[in-house]
Amino acid sequence: MREMNLRSVDLNLLVVLKALLEDRHVSKAAERLGMSQPAVSRALQRLRLSLEDPILVRTGTGYDLSSRAAQLQPQLEQVLVDVEAIMQPVVFDPFQAEGVLKLTGLDLELILLMPEFVRMLRHKAPNLSVEVVPQRSEHFELLERGEVHFTITGLYPQSGHDQFRRIEIAKSGHLCVLDQKNPLAEGQMSLHDYANASHGLVSITGKGPGMMDDALSELGLSRKVMLRLASFMSVTEFCQHSDLVFTLPAVMAQHLVKNTSLVVRPLPAEFDLSEVILYLYWHERFHHDPMCRWVRSELTQIFTPSL
Repeated sequence: MREMNLRSVDLNLLVVLKALLEDRHVSKAAERLGMSQPAVSRALQRLRLSLEDPILVRTGTGYDLSSRAAQLQPQLEQVLVDVEAIMQPVVFDPFQAEGVLKLTGLDLELILLMPEFVRMLRHKAPNLSVEVVPQRSEHFELLERGEVHFTITGLYPQSGHDQFRRIEIAKSGHLCVLDQKNPLAEGQMSLHDYANASHGLVSITGKGPGMMDDALSELGLSRKVMLRLASFMSVTEFCQHSDLVFTLPAVMAQHLVKNTSLVVRPLPAEFDLSEVILYLYWHERFHHDPMCRWVRSELTQIFTPSL
């Protein structure tokens, strides 16, 4: 048997072949397809050459199928059904959908933003599971490798910017977090008091000075960082009953001080800081995925940049 090069096959011929096999007549097939009779005749000739078979054979009462054409007919029906299914857009039904939605992010960011989303999923997509993948030092790599569908972060990718898409889901100013017995917990904190305090720093990347170090430097000042942490979740334990001051996004600070001896205070008025923006990122590979499109649509309804 000679090898067939699929690149040379015109799939439109299969539609013509189906009509010819059903009608067993060139003119009737042409009428059904809305084609001219010569065009269908030419298609039949091409099919005969490709299949090395007459397809339609003359009988005493008209035309009938060749032996091979009769064998091909049920196969062709299934092939065209499969092709049509491939070409049809996928309709995502969240209530019937099954699968696993994978996301990653810092623990505190997920605690702040995801419970409402998960509650929505339990209502609208009860068979869709959620898996929180542990965050690594470079979570954009998880997106790039397709190991997660989404990541929530305030960071920016260092490379491959054109691979990632994002939507803004939260905005936040800054607050100082300190123990209620800290002398700086009363009244407005001056710039001098802030610069001379003992500071704690949460460094997600573990690299370089913090944002507040850069802000102080612009004002000709510096601070002493006495404790550097890798997670926002541990701030409470280290800050309580200590002289440390942590400067955190307000939405995180207000969450961490609940049911603790900690309080929040505004930054000195001299600081002019940009708001922290949290984004939902995804990779281009999932941009057109039906499940991910639906998730993004729901998230934009839940979250607004007002936090």
